[in-house]
This record gives sequence, structure tokens and C-alpha cells, in this order.
Amino acid sequence: MRIITEEPLKKYIERFPDTETALQDWIKTVKRADWKNFQDIKKTFNSVDSVGNQHYVFNIRGNNHRLVVVIKFTIKWVYIRFIGTHQEYDKINCANI
Repeated sequence: MRIITEEPLKKYIERFPDTETALQDWIKTVKRADWKNFQDIKKTFNSVDSVGNQHYVFNIRGNNHRLVVVIKFTIKWVYIRFIGTHQEYDKINCANI
């Protein structure tokens, strides 16, 4: 899969250095993946949730942080839409960001 714009993740790591290992592992795993559907993502990341509108939510660092992405399976793109603390995540409508 190809991650479109990793910049938000890099900035987030500057803000929360304790997420660096978890986010770097996530990036490496996603780049090696060849997902064709949600079930494929679930095999890789058991705690991922589909929230509709091609949006998927990943728990980062023991569910202290949330990552919302849009995944286009046909073109193998993963687009970062939101990264934040669980508290910040609770304030958004993640299916429409």
C-alpha cells in the first residue's frame, strides 16, 4: 500500500514522542501490505474499525491515540485524515473528515 502524505504522522511524533515506535511500525506494516478489503486489514491489525465512507480507525499505542485513514483498495492508497489522542478523536465525526 502507498501512504499518501506521511507528514501528519511526523508532526504528531514531534508532539508526542512516545508514539514514534508505534507509528513507525504502523508505517512499515502498511507499506508492506497488499490489502484488498477490510478483512485483509483485520488480519494485519485486529483492532482496526471500519467507520464507513472508506474510513478506518487504528488504535495507536494501546488505544491512547487514534489514527483515521481513508483506504482506496483499487489503487492501493492509504490517506491520513486524522491523528490525535483518544480524547481529541472523541470530538470528531471520523467518517466525514
